[in-house]
Amino acid sequence: MCGIIGYVGNNNCVPYIIDGLKKLEYRGYDSAGLAVLQNGNLVTVRAVGKVAELEKATLIANPKGTTGIGHTRWATHGKPSEENSHPHTDCTGDIVVVHNGIIENYLTLRAKLEARGHRFKSETDTEVIAHLIEENLLHVRASHDQDRLLKAVQKTNKEISGAYAYGVMWARTPGLLIGVKKQSPMVVGVGKDENFLASDVPAFLKHTNKVLFLEEGDVAVLHVDGVTVLDKDGKEKKVKPVKISWDQKTAEKGGYAHFMLKEIYDQPQAIEDTLRTARTDFGKILGLDTDGLRQLRNIHIIACGTAYHAGLVGKYYIEQLAGIPVSVDLASEYKYRTVPQLPNTLAIAISQSGETADTIGAVKKAKELGFRTLAICNVLGSSLTRTCDSTFFTHCGPEISVASTKAFTSQITSMYALAAFLGQANGNLSQTAFEKLYKELLALSKDMGEAVKLEYEVRHLTRKIYKADRFIFLGRNVNFPIALEGALKLKEVSYRSAEGFAAGEIKHGPISIIDKGTPVIVLMPHDALFEKMLSACQECRARGAFVVAITTKAGAKLAADVADQVFIVPQTNELLQPVLDVVPLQFLAYWIAKRLGCDIDQPRNLAKSVTVE
Repeated sequence: MCGIIGYVGNNNCVPYIIDGLKKLEYRGYDSAGLAVLQNGNLVTVRAVGKVAELEKATLIANPKGTTGIGHTRWATHGKPSEENSHPHTDCTGDIVVVHNGIIENYLTLRAKLEARGHRFKSETDTEVIAHLIEENLLHVRASHDQDRLLKAVQKTNKEISGAYAYGVMWARTPGLLIGVKKQSPMVVGVGKDENFLASDVPAFLKHTNKVLFLEEGDVAVLHVDGVTVLDKDGKEKKVKPVKISWDQKTAEKGGYAHFMLKEIYDQPQAIEDTLRTARTDFGKILGLDTDGLRQLRNIHIIACGTAYHAGLVGKYYIEQLAGIPVSVDLASEYKYRTVPQLPNTLAIAISQSGETADTIGAVKKAKELGFRTLAICNVLGSSLTRTCDSTFFTHCGPEISVASTKAFTSQITSMYALAAFLGQANGNLSQTAFEKLYKELLALSKDMGEAVKLEYEVRHLTRKIYKADRFIFLGRNVNFPIALEGALKLKEVSYRSAEGFAAGEIKHGPISIIDKGTPVIVLMPHDALFEKMLSACQECRARGAFVVAITTKAGAKLAADVADQVFIVPQTNELLQPVLDVVPLQFLAYWIAKRLGCDIDQPRNLAKSVTVE
């Protein structure tokens, strides 16, 4: 849940580290720090708050050196404070560690280390790593200090448990960084006479697009002139660099006020890029021939947050187009509930980052049960993609805002393509029906281009309702998950109370919380349930609600009779309609949050990748 950046090269590392931390701030922003090897001594600077505060402190301290590490924190152990900020040191101050994840046995290890005389300065689990390395350096033997440090790190890895990634420096080994990965993200950037260690690619993308993706248990040893990767058993392995196609501008705001707004506008291109991959043979992606696809009897979809809502939409798609029963679980629940071990089951895990700890844990359970596993993911080389049997990449490019937008609509698009393919493969869809559905899918990017033109209208509406304390979102059928997503988006970025309901359920309780002026946003495209939604609007309006209808052109006139505001989105087929219907909800959340003065890209208490339970 934190961001790590390390640099080793021939230049002053401080600007590289500060810039890298700014790119990683979406991973955590309650404190930040860096350590630089300067004239044989480690100089550490830390600050509470965002990276801008660290930058100010660094200008005053003015450390300089060609090897350094930095960290931006999202607190898991210990309150946000300078003492709990990374990097953390050992007793001597010669070892510094930055860490992402959780050391589950840190209390036991801390007690043992304190009994041996180690003095701890923070409340964090991370500091245990630094002291363990210090302790282990006393007991390993090697001809060079660099080998000693490596052996001490390897010994430390055997003693700690949990999901973690960390970077370490030692004052006695100038020009050396060591990085460790276990169930938390860590990548290496390979440059010319300089190399990088980071939690995510944008941290160093300005300087190199050649990336080494580390496997579970890998240890990376970085020098100025090269990188050595060792597996969990300490054996050197060859890892081929992957060339990242994103340019730096893609990972930056591109002139928009916030990443969230930019990423809403990115959606037409993101869908088009995703569909380029969707044209491939899903049978090959899944590793199943036609008989294998026809034998699928159950599908489990597992995800968290926004990805869970995409999974709920996917259930409608797969059951209607492929005729296969689908269950959708929150990954955090799937891990701990009893799951029947049924044959011919496919588990689909959805995650933007591919580093969501609960989702990875749920996939491991599915694999233990003998299920085939498929990841729908946006990040090449992520932990989820390496855990699953196969992966469908959404190709959104980096999504920086904590509130997911373009990843969500690309996930839905992917689920639709998968459902259509499965339906074609198992005979539930004729070839003619499949081709018609796919033609509509290919037109979705153009329709999305029209949908994002609604920003001005939504922006104008928010002047009337942004001060409301409570918001209600209603939908039916495949738009019910979109109501849930609309409520989640608003909660995430504006901190307002918002709830999503199936419209048919409002009479079973929720209508009691609707009173005069309550904004009720109703998803009501002109489909088979349109008349039902007209009734829902009337029921809410009768209680004094301010009703906002999101519909298509054919339903606009009737919707205007029962709503205070109508937004018209492009019409597509009933199943694909949610991809377009969610766009005004995204703008609604954005503009309410902006009018309230909220930190839109980095909402309080949230981080982009939830890499711990």
